[in-house]
Amino acid sequence: MSSKKLDFASRAVFYEPEPESQSVSYPIYMSANFQYGGDIYDQIVAGARKEVNIYSRCGNPTEYKFEEHIAQLTGADACLATASGMAAISHALFGILKAGDHIVTDLTTYSSTHEFFDHRIGDFGITVTFVDTSDPVQVERAFTDKTKVLYFEALANPTMKVPPMRKLVELAHSRGIVVICDNTFASPAVCLPHSFGVDVVVESATKFIGGHNDAVGGVITQKSDILPKDWLEDVRWNTLNKLGAPLSPFNAWLLLRGAQTLALRVEKQCSNAAALARYLEGHEKVKRVFYPGLPSHPNHESAKEQLRNFGAMLSFQVESEEHGVRLLKRLQLCCFAASLGGLRTTTQVPGTMAFLDIPSQERHAMGIVDGLVRFSVGIEHIDDIIADVEQALDQMHIDV
Repeated sequence: MSSKKLDFASRAVFYEPEPESQSVSYPIYMSANFQYGGDIYDQIVAGARKEVNIYSRCGNPTEYKFEEHIAQLTGADACLATASGMAAISHALFGILKAGDHIVTDLTTYSSTHEFFDHRIGDFGITVTFVDTSDPVQVERAFTDKTKVLYFEALANPTMKVPPMRKLVELAHSRGIVVICDNTFASPAVCLPHSFGVDVVVESATKFIGGHNDAVGGVITQKSDILPKDWLEDVRWNTLNKLGAPLSPFNAWLLLRGAQTLALRVEKQCSNAAALARYLEGHEKVKRVFYPGLPSHPNHESAKEQLRNFGAMLSFQVESEEHGVRLLKRLQLCCFAASLGGLRTTTQVPGTMAFLDIPSQERHAMGIVDGLVRFSVGIEHIDDIIADVEQALDQMHIDV
């Protein structure tokens, strides 16, 4: 059966078993090394790479099955798995850029991405211009003859900004610029950036793809008329293999298992997030809610075009950073923690957690205001989530 004819939920569950075993659950190949039996040595010398097993830094059968599965879920032509989401981002960029090149990116991205752009990538002779990618005019003005990449997030962390992908792709491609989108906050269950012409999509598979907070990993997918067809395999052998950030076989297996329930999990998470957003928008102690499914969201129209659901992530603003911390410390069902995308509702105050190392003035310019609280909504019963948030809001003004 061709997976391309299946609905997303069916594609998430379905993959062809190994011919030898016909195992419904794909096996874990926990091997770092592989024997050069038969004519394998001669094949490698002749140029074979992925066709044979060499060494797990170069690739592993379990990793390859995970990549194949993610490619079919995202509508990509190819996928490369990495040790983390940040490894996916850095390897995708270094697979395209060289000294003298220029990037245009959104001012508001994940904190480690922003710091990589702001403090580290310049060491390699690459320059960066920060803009608001929800405004195509700003993006177009920032392009130069040195610009090689336009980079943004499908749902921005943590402001939930939704850039107009189709317009941005049109502007970039008219100049031969590669478009890279981080789809972590949305996941393939909510958004398929390749369907809007995005060339390269990066995700932290640790989050919604894995979904259980038990494995770290990342993915890069490619579907592009600008990049060479073998670009991602070139990244595998000449960037990932040389810099050394492969996904471990066990994590590949865990993430492959998690991906099979992606559609089911995220459907429930999105439903819960929408209900929680509506509740929060009507609460007297909440100053503002940032959720693309609300008509009050400034990018609501782009969200309706680009998102299959409106996502499981939301942010809202309370009176101050101190009140936000008090709120989260009083939660009983919901978890106060750093990451996101798991089965359990997880919360944080971005300004003094993920974005702590970014100066406050710069954080405010990114839209990360004092008192901003971020929720990754889980699969608990929505009445229990709201009850927990309600009791925490009621106690928010009580000193710890």
